[in-house]
Amino acid sequence: MSIQASTQTGIDSDAVASFLAERQEPAWSVQQRRQAWENFSQMNWPGRREEEWLRTDIRLFKLDSFLLPESTGGVPPSLPLSLPPSLLAEGVDLAGSTVSLDSRPLTSQLDEKWARQGVLFGSLDRILAEHGDLLRPYLMTRAVDPAFDRFAALHAAVWSGGQVLYVPRGVVIDAPVHALSAMSEGGSDFGHTLVILEEGAEATFLSEQASVPGASKGFHCGAIELFVGPRARLRYVNLQDWADGVWHFGHQKALVDRDASLQWTVAAMGSRLTKVNQHVLLTGAGAETQVNGVLFTEGKQHLSYHTLQHHKVGNCRSDFLYKSALQDQSRTVWRGMIKVDKDAQKTDGYQRNDNLLLSTQARADSIPGLEIEADDVRCTHGSTSGKVDEELIFYACCRGFTRQEATRMIVTGFFQQVLDRITIESVRAALGHAIARRVREYE
Repeated sequence: MSIQASTQTGIDSDAVASFLAERQEPAWSVQQRRQAWENFSQMNWPGRREEEWLRTDIRLFKLDSFLLPESTGGVPPSLPLSLPPSLLAEGVDLAGSTVSLDSRPLTSQLDEKWARQGVLFGSLDRILAEHGDLLRPYLMTRAVDPAFDRFAALHAAVWSGGQVLYVPRGVVIDAPVHALSAMSEGGSDFGHTLVILEEGAEATFLSEQASVPGASKGFHCGAIELFVGPRARLRYVNLQDWADGVWHFGHQKALVDRDASLQWTVAAMGSRLTKVNQHVLLTGAGAETQVNGVLFTEGKQHLSYHTLQHHKVGNCRSDFLYKSALQDQSRTVWRGMIKVDKDAQKTDGYQRNDNLLLSTQARADSIPGLEIEADDVRCTHGSTSGKVDEELIFYACCRGFTRQEATRMIVTGFFQQVLDRITIESVRAALGHAIARRVREYE
C-alpha cells in the first residue's frame, strides 16, 4: 500500500514507520534508518547559541509543513510533469543520466559501453536493492555522519531518490554523467548522492538541483558522499538552483585516498535559506583536492557554507577558492577551516574567500581559520569583501555600455577565476551566463 500525499499530515513517527515498511532494500539499511530516526527524535533543532548557527536563523522553518516522498515509483497525475531545463548538460555528450522529482526516481540511463565494464550509475533506491553488499561499506558509514545534527539524522532516516556512481578499478569514463533532482511546488527532496571510484578510476559527475517552472517553495535535506580511491580522479560539479522559497540543508563529505585527485565545484544561486557543511578529508599521501565555489544571492536570500579541509596524513595538497556576489538585502556566511593533524607533515593548504557587494544592504560574513598540529607545513588563508569600483563602471559606460551591462561584465570577471578552473567548456559557459542573467544595475 503506497502512502498518498493526501493522507499525510507531515513528517512524524507514523509517516516514517509507513515509509520504512514499504522500502525494498536490505535489512541492514532499514535498521540504519531506524537508528537515525531514533537519533533524530532525541535531538533538538540547532539553536542560535551554537557556534555553527550564530549567523543562521531557522526559527521560521517548520518541518510539519512538508511531506515524505511516496515509496512507489511513477509520478502521480496531480504533480507537474514539466521538468526544469538542464544548464550543465546542455550540449554535453553524456555517458549516463538520471532524473528524480520530489525524491522519486523517474528515469535512469547508462551507456552500455560502461555497463559492460562494471560501471553502476542510476537511482540509489534501485542500486541499493540490487547491489547492497557493494554499497554497505560506504553508505552513511565513513563519510557523512548521521548523528552530526538533527538535519543529518533526518536525512539518514528518510533519504530517497538519490544517485549512485560506482566505477571499478582502472576504468576511465571519458564522458560526464549527469543527475537532475527536481522539486515541485511545496515538495520535499531527500536525495543522497554516493560516488565510489576504485583505484585508478576516473569520472566526471554533473549534478543539478532545480525547482520545476512556476514552483516557489520546498524543502531539501540531502547529503553527498564522495569516495576517491588511490590514484583515482574525480571531477564533481554541483549546481543548486532551487526556487527562492526553498529551505536547503546539506551535509557533504569527500574522502580522497593516496595519490588521488578531486576537483569539486559548487555553484549556489537558489533557495530561501541554505546551510551546507562541506568537508574534504585527505586520507592518503599524495592526495590533492581543489574546491571551487560560486555563490550569487539576491532578494533576502541567506546562504551559509561551513567548509573543512582536513589533512589527516602528510604530503597532501588542498586548494580552496570561494567567491560570492550579493545583491539587494541578501547575505552569505562562509566559515572555513584548514585542519592539519599531528602526523600530516609537508601539508600544503590554501584557502580563500572573496565577496563582491552589489548593494549597500547586502552582507557577507567571512571567517577563515587554521587548526595546525604539525610543524612542517605551508598553510595560508585570506578573505576580501568590497563594493564594485565606480571607476570601472564609469570607464565601461564611456565606451557605450549601460550601467547594468557594465555591472554584469564586472561580476562575470569577478567569478572568472573560478569558472576558468572548470574543464568542460559548455559547463563553464552555462554557469557564467546563469550568473550574468541575474545581475541587475549596481546601486
